[in-house]
Amino acid sequence: MKKFYALLCAILITSIVTYSKSERINLSARKAVISEDNSLKFPKNNRLDISKSATIRKLEIPKLKPNEYVITHAAYSLSYNEQNEQANWVAYELTSKETNSIYERTNKFIVDLLVKTGSADNQDYLKSGYDRGHLAPAGDMGWSSTAIRESFYYSNMSPQNPSFNRGVWKRAEELVRSWAVDYKSVYIVTGPVLTKGLQTIGSDKVAVPNFFYKVILDNNAPGIKGIGFIIPNKGSSESLLNYAVSIDQVERITGIDFFPLLPDKQEELIESNLNTTAWIWKSSSTSSSSKSVSKRRVSSAQQKTNRIATSVQCSGTTKKGLRCRNKTKNSNGKCYLH
Repeated sequence: MKKFYALLCAILITSIVTYSKSERINLSARKAVISEDNSLKFPKNNRLDISKSATIRKLEIPKLKPNEYVITHAAYSLSYNEQNEQANWVAYELTSKETNSIYERTNKFIVDLLVKTGSADNQDYLKSGYDRGHLAPAGDMGWSSTAIRESFYYSNMSPQNPSFNRGVWKRAEELVRSWAVDYKSVYIVTGPVLTKGLQTIGSDKVAVPNFFYKVILDNNAPGIKGIGFIIPNKGSSESLLNYAVSIDQVERITGIDFFPLLPDKQEELIESNLNTTAWIWKSSSTSSSSKSVSKRRVSSAQQKTNRIATSVQCSGTTKKGLRCRNKTKNSNGKCYLH
């Protein structure tokens, strides 16, 4: 009997210690666990844990709007915006295996014949001063000769400032590629922020976006998580951490509903939370300088200290008259959106 009570006490102590290391969120009597690294963990017996990449096909495809249709290529899908002559979004899954590049980029830009109304072409970009910037990067497509060739469709291009395309945007692409390796696979949706009154180039009036976005979903249990980025179309040496936002915020800015195939409660939890410390950040992604970082994973406490010491809430207001929730390091107290 004494042995039984000793064993029972040991189990209770272990349970208390384990519980103290995590925070539990109740969602309609179903529990998701936020672990010490702030990633979201869904136990196997939890009904929230029904979203596996192997069971949900085309999880990366956003919710379609009226008269919107999907163009599917070998490695990615897209929705084309005829008015702005570029994609609303480009979506694809990138696996760890697919990051092993076999084929080199072709640099042969071609018209996408699957666009019913006709895509932009070389004449639109010629002498415009803007790069033909990839949305789904060629660097993600080197695993297949067809995939890398199709990555040069004009439907996958958007006018990008050269210093943006070859700088901060490239760093973002490399970071996401590293996450595909770290987490076995990620779902990616990327594109321009298309608004009214944008500058245009070429006879087809291709809109020049002021901002670009990426949203990324790691759908591998138990550390399921999501993150978004909104980056200005200009050169920047800022850390990508400064452009990280929740997926909900990207949805508000773009009007696009991402990952609609996720169970509603799970989608709500993942997209409303921004947990930068749950992700592995390469030194090249946090700064464009040549300073080396000895560890790839920055501690949660250190990142929190850095953010508190250098960032403040933006003093700008949204269109609805609410206080902007972005953090900023700018001396004027306003973020890049204001």
